[in-house]
Amino acid sequence: MLKVADIYTGKSPVPHLAAKVGLVGFNPSSQARMERLPYRGELDTGGDRMKAIVVTDQAAGTAGATLLDRPEPQAAINDVVVQIHAAGFTGDELTWPSTWVDRAGRDRTPSIPGHELAGVVTALGYGTTGVSIGQRVFGLTDWYRDGTLAEYVAFEARNLAPLPSDVEFTVGAALVMPGLTAWQGLFEHGRLHAGQSVLVHGAAGVVGSMASQLARQAGAYVIGTGRADARQTALDFGAQQFIDLDNDALEDVGEVDLVFDVIGGDIGRRSAGLIRAGGTLVTVTGPTEARPFGGLTIDFVVIPDRAQLTELVQRVRAGRLRTNIGNVAALEDAVAAFNRTERSKGKTIIRPHL
Repeated sequence: MLKVADIYTGKSPVPHLAAKVGLVGFNPSSQARMERLPYRGELDTGGDRMKAIVVTDQAAGTAGATLLDRPEPQAAINDVVVQIHAAGFTGDELTWPSTWVDRAGRDRTPSIPGHELAGVVTALGYGTTGVSIGQRVFGLTDWYRDGTLAEYVAFEARNLAPLPSDVEFTVGAALVMPGLTAWQGLFEHGRLHAGQSVLVHGAAGVVGSMASQLARQAGAYVIGTGRADARQTALDFGAQQFIDLDNDALEDVGEVDLVFDVIGGDIGRRSAGLIRAGGTLVTVTGPTEARPFGGLTIDFVVIPDRAQLTELVQRVRAGRLRTNIGNVAALEDAVAAFNRTERSKGKTIIRPHL
């Protein structure tokens, strides 16, 4: 067992650990990666373990998820290790290729799902800048790396933003994916601006409710859609008009400048006919043949963005933006939380240290 005191007095038998505290006789350029900094009083060179939700069978879906012991992750170059205090999970990510294979197409199971987190930095990799040990952070992980349904995760530092002390970890984790998806869909891809009209599908959902708030704040007229029982929730989150997709005629909406689609299928195809010339259909549901006449269709995948997260969390602090949180469960209860028989309202957040 290697003691932290040995590292700080230069007695470390592992040269790269001594180099972390500025000791002489070590050339950092010879290192391909930097291991974790000691954080909990001593470093166990035998390898620490953690609890994590693990998936191995794509066909089994969430029913195949299992709580297991896994090795704690190590910080590679420009990485941090984060102790996770709250994590989010997107229900369809078990259908994404990135959950099961790496960028070269090789099997990477068993894998840990989840890509949204809020937590505390516990270790820095070699070359990492912009964050510090003990800092509260939140962000979106790389799709092709093990995720956040665990006690710890290794994370590219550039994908993290500071989480202010007056924002709860649960709120931070719930803000990441919905906030970035809504922001990028509306403003980067949809080029929404004041005076335009936007049709937000699933306006009471975790992404749609965020899109409605941001579009309203931008000065757009917001029309939300959903089931009849979602009407009041959609209006509470900023929609100025609501279309019941089961009972109202979608075509009665008239022309709009932008459609923000999280449903796809027939709804996406019909929505394309509502877009006025020069408008845009933005979708997160995958490639679509829906094409507005005289307009654009953009299918996009959300990406990490520190500046956008910083702006979003400042709006939360100012009371201008609300997350849509449903069930909050401990890591031990995560599998059950993702396999509930009743329809979930709001985002499910997992608290590994609840």
